[in-house]
Amino acid sequence: MHRLTTTLLATTLLAILLVISAPFATAQQATYPWPTRGWAVSSPEEQGMSSQRLARLVEFGTLNDMDSVLVTRHGRIVLEATYAPFRAGLRHHVYSVTKSVTSTLVGMALGDGLLDSTERRVVDLFADRTIAGLDEAKRAITVRQLLDMTSGLAWHEGLSAALDSILPMVRTRDWPQFILDQPMAEAPGTRFYYNSGNSHLLSAIVGKLTGRSAVDYARERLFGPLGIDDVLWQADPQGISTGGWGLYLQPRDMAKIGYLWLRGGQWDGRQVLPAAWIEGVRQADIDMRESWTGDLRYGRQFWAMPTRDAFMAVGLHGQFIVVMPRLDIVAVATGSQRFVGPDGNVVSTPRIRPQTLVGYLAAAAVSDSAIPADQSATAELAERVKAAALERPSAAGAGAGASGPPALARTVSGKTWRFATNDSQRLKSVTLKLDDPQPSYEFELDGGPPNAAVGRFGGPIGFDGRFAVGGRMPYGPSAARGAWSADGKSFVLESQTLGNDDVARVTHVFGDKTIELSIEWANGFKTTLQGRAED
Repeated sequence: MHRLTTTLLATTLLAILLVISAPFATAQQATYPWPTRGWAVSSPEEQGMSSQRLARLVEFGTLNDMDSVLVTRHGRIVLEATYAPFRAGLRHHVYSVTKSVTSTLVGMALGDGLLDSTERRVVDLFADRTIAGLDEAKRAITVRQLLDMTSGLAWHEGLSAALDSILPMVRTRDWPQFILDQPMAEAPGTRFYYNSGNSHLLSAIVGKLTGRSAVDYARERLFGPLGIDDVLWQADPQGISTGGWGLYLQPRDMAKIGYLWLRGGQWDGRQVLPAAWIEGVRQADIDMRESWTGDLRYGRQFWAMPTRDAFMAVGLHGQFIVVMPRLDIVAVATGSQRFVGPDGNVVSTPRIRPQTLVGYLAAAAVSDSAIPADQSATAELAERVKAAALERPSAAGAGAGASGPPALARTVSGKTWRFATNDSQRLKSVTLKLDDPQPSYEFELDGGPPNAAVGRFGGPIGFDGRFAVGGRMPYGPSAARGAWSADGKSFVLESQTLGNDDVARVTHVFGDKTIELSIEWANGFKTTLQGRAED
């Protein structure tokens, strides 16, 4: 009897051990595709996802000003859509997604032994500077508190993305000094407050630890191993990569970074980022203290939903890298503001809640393994993706009409207008070619702070209510469309850099030898400039 009991107990224990170890063994034995040289592509159903439910996500993007959406599962792209006029293969300004990339570089510096601890005091890393108001509270700020947005430094930004502190900072030549000199609003470590200054100090710290800019360190340690080579990262006047924004990546490359996070910092057999760094992100527990954040938490420059095992990098106007380890999903979204409405003068801004995006993704993951193909759902998804790439003409874009441009177009076409020195816009000249078979615009920028774009920019203009794409802007290709007023006396140009979220409407009012430009950006900034025709 004793022997039987012992045998049964041993068998039971063995069975329990097998059950407990099964997921681990499966994970250990699983072979994942590594998209270093390019992503594998699969149907949603082959990866246990519903085409019908992914079609709803694509439609959601159409209604919420997305520029792109991409979903991967089990290491394969199951959905990729771009919304006109944005196009595949273009970089996108990812705004505060940059913060999570900066955090990743801090984690790598820690793994490389360049940073001894995130409890390192920040002032010790800037010992070469004289810092205003250096009291005990400011001396106590740690790298960890910069990462968690709990530094206590006075700042006016928050999750509303106010620019009250950012604008005066960018007007200085020494951003880290501006940030370090801010007074203390409260004791460090006591309260979350969203502060892009914290993120820029982290980038400056990466520079001090590595002896090079964050972007150069990333090219070797992050972008290089992942096969990411189409990168732009803005810098401050001292050449420090902007830690809180300014990174431009293609959506597929954003997904690669998410895939690194999904795999616990491992890439193709190599531990690129300490696994503990990502585990800390998954367990983020800092309350952001906003009514709308709900179960969202913050930590290490990431947003997280621990109850749903999801974490993400989040940027202004709908930039996302979403990682859902339990479901083996990485998803990317990009977005931008638009001018809409009957007259094309109403601003539409992406307002995508992280919880909503996670909800769509979770609903689409109906099984961990393949499910039967659904031809009607596959066709519906394909149609949604196709429709997203087709531009819907603006009603305000038919100003030229079938009869061609107004007489004024022939008078002003080819002329160059020059502008007096203006520090805010740096606009030197404008040239319009409006009666050509292919209308176009060109403008010249001059002066400004270090690293500011200078030179000639512009591109083709669409007169059928659609954007004509091409030419050159400081951060990508131009997309522009134009329309004459009903009386033919003024011309409205709507232009943007694809992927830069900088759409603007410029109303041109022509005099005998003068021009007045009224410029309105979707972000609310407006200005008026006066110019004269070149003799």
